[in-house]
Amino acid sequence: MSGTILEMKNISKEFTGVKALSNVNFKVEKGEIHCLVGENGAGKSTLMKVLSGVYPYGEYDGDIIFENQVQKFSKISDSVDTGVVIIYQELALFPDLTIYENIFAGNELHRKGVVDWNEAVTRSKELLDKVNLHINPETLIKDISIGKQQLVEIAKALSKRVKLLILDEPTAALNDTDSENLLSLLRELKKQGITSIMISHKLNEVISIADKATVLRDGKTICTLDGAKGEITEGAIIKNMVGRAIEDIYPKRKVPAKGDKLLELTNWTAHDPRIGRNVAEDINLHVNYGEIVGIAGLMGAGRTELALSIFGNSKKYKTDGTIKVDGKPVKLAHTSDAIKTGIAYVTEDRKGDGLFLLQDIKNNISISNLKELSTYGVVNQNEEIRTAEKYRISLGIKTPSIQQKTGNLSGGNQQKVSLGKWLFVNPKLLILDEPTRGIDVGAKLEIYTVMNKLIESGMSIIMISSELGEVLGMSDRVYVMAKGRIRGELSATDANQEKIMELATQ
Repeated sequence: MSGTILEMKNISKEFTGVKALSNVNFKVEKGEIHCLVGENGAGKSTLMKVLSGVYPYGEYDGDIIFENQVQKFSKISDSVDTGVVIIYQELALFPDLTIYENIFAGNELHRKGVVDWNEAVTRSKELLDKVNLHINPETLIKDISIGKQQLVEIAKALSKRVKLLILDEPTAALNDTDSENLLSLLRELKKQGITSIMISHKLNEVISIADKATVLRDGKTICTLDGAKGEITEGAIIKNMVGRAIEDIYPKRKVPAKGDKLLELTNWTAHDPRIGRNVAEDINLHVNYGEIVGIAGLMGAGRTELALSIFGNSKKYKTDGTIKVDGKPVKLAHTSDAIKTGIAYVTEDRKGDGLFLLQDIKNNISISNLKELSTYGVVNQNEEIRTAEKYRISLGIKTPSIQQKTGNLSGGNQQKVSLGKWLFVNPKLLILDEPTRGIDVGAKLEIYTVMNKLIESGMSIIMISSELGEVLGMSDRVYVMAKGRIRGELSATDANQEKIMELATQ
């Protein structure tokens, strides 16, 4: 390391009387990979938004010192001009534009006042080579995977001569292979002298890549751990994040006795006419009462598509085969049919598809079952409040009021609202698609505890997850998918990471 590149001193930031940051101190050395960890709502993203000019000078207290100069960023472009570039979890790319147009969007190359797109294509090839993405820069963003889009974002940052690269949950939506590729790229950028700050909830990645890791809790700096001194361990991170040690993140539950079949799929196929191929093919699986069935597989394996084809086929796939619920064949042509049959689905994209972020918690929970709260088409508002309060308490949603806008909640609490929304329809089978994506270890434990309680109450769960530890830690049985097909079924006692990956890569 060759000196301090960034120091944030006594940073405080308030939102309408709520202190999001309280005298935070944060220091990063030049050329290191520094991870920023903490529970949802700890202040990590807020601190980085202060640094990147999203919250301009004057809207926070404290000092930002970058390359020995006190900075007073009034807008994002000020930080970019200084060499500080942030990449958010929700990628800021234009899907209908090409890769090269995205790389130079807002930073176009000009020659005599005219945009030089030929030069943009040439420069884009050079930048893509630097991030190990060997692809035609004239490819549309919508035609490449999320993992490749993440690399395009980094290429875009490199085009701005970045000195300090900030990545907010960069691997949250990536499979294990794409995640490791991204981490390898950060190591390569480190060799080139680029400093990185990475926000992550994936502790194994933090342990793998961080030179140092700073822990925030409740808007305050708790500690900075040094990898060179062996301080960055899972136990140390968790203890400092949540204020206590967590011995086992996957709470124990009795393996259920084999119950009757709740759901059974026989020779089930879903064809997507928009892309001209089957997204799920010849699926045979079943779910018993009172068990958690995990569905593992790499991204693109067809797990979500299978779930959507069961839950009322909202994507209008052409389906074939048989679905039985409680031993009887059913036709689930609409989501309302699935709900009436006792099936609910918690989407992997809670912000895009699962919740109305501009509406309050109460409305988000009640929207799934307004008939239950209505008389002659008029919603009983008192009953709506009682229902929302019931789920706020039972799910441990941390909020001052059920009138709080859902978009203002942390990721973990948003996920609890999404759970409450679907529990309100009183399902027999709950399909959870990536139930802990983008949430911290403390919130994960709370979600797992809720899942166990639901199972103990007699409900069944299908859990789709890209986190193998989660699949192994929570499932009673595991189906592994690859290329739209089920490649194998494993019991909890037989399943391990090696067997799952072997099946997932067939």
